Amino acid sequence: MIYIIFIVFALISFLLQNRLQSKFKRYSKLPVPNGLTGKDVAEKMLHDNGIYDVQVISTSGHLTDHYNPANQTINLSEQVYASSNVAAAAIAAHETGHAVQHAYAYAPLTLRSKLVPVVNFASMWMQWVLLAGIIFLQSFPQLMLAGIILFALTTLFSFITLPVEINASQRALAWLNNAGITNYETHEPAKDALKTAAYTYVVAALGSLATLVYYILIFMGGSRR
Repeated sequence: MIYIIFIVFALISFLLQNRLQSKFKRYSKLPVPNGLTGKDVAEKMLHDNGIYDVQVISTSGHLTDHYNPANQTINLSEQVYASSNVAAAAIAAHETGHAVQHAYAYAPLTLRSKLVPVVNFASMWMQWVLLAGIIFLQSFPQLMLAGIILFALTTLFSFITLPVEINASQRALAWLNNAGITNYETHEPAKDALKTAAYTYVVAALGSLATLVYYILIFMGGSRR
């Protein structure tokens, strides 16, 4: 049964990624009314929220956009940074939403940031610890338990990420509408793109939870022998 769940989550994730790529490609052909590029959108949203110490920079890659709270930079992929369309505006505003969260000490983002070093450590070692734990489950079950704890930290991180991402999109959509970046024709496409992106985080979190349950079942089955 657990393998069927894995396959279902993998299939849903694949379909969502394809759908997301398709929608961003479609909305990249839809210009925003005022002609602002992704960089312009991010800077305007920052200034409208009274934030002047965050830099908007261009980064290589496709959909590599992110906000880095460590050096307070909004990193926009080259296409988003220089383009003037609904997809670019939505992505830029979403990443700027994270900067606004940071400026106003949004609690889930603060918690998420504090967990990053722990999760990076867990991600580096958990697969090796889990593998060794499965091999030595009969003689040293504590090793498997340690791996499960490490994996549980990454699962927790995935669920904490959900409100952070959803709130950033909500901030982005409200600002895009209020600032006149989107209008009655372009607001729904922007909303649709960000909603689809949010679904990918939901599926990732649920998939991580399913995997965690799988390892717990292995541990429980092995410890009873």
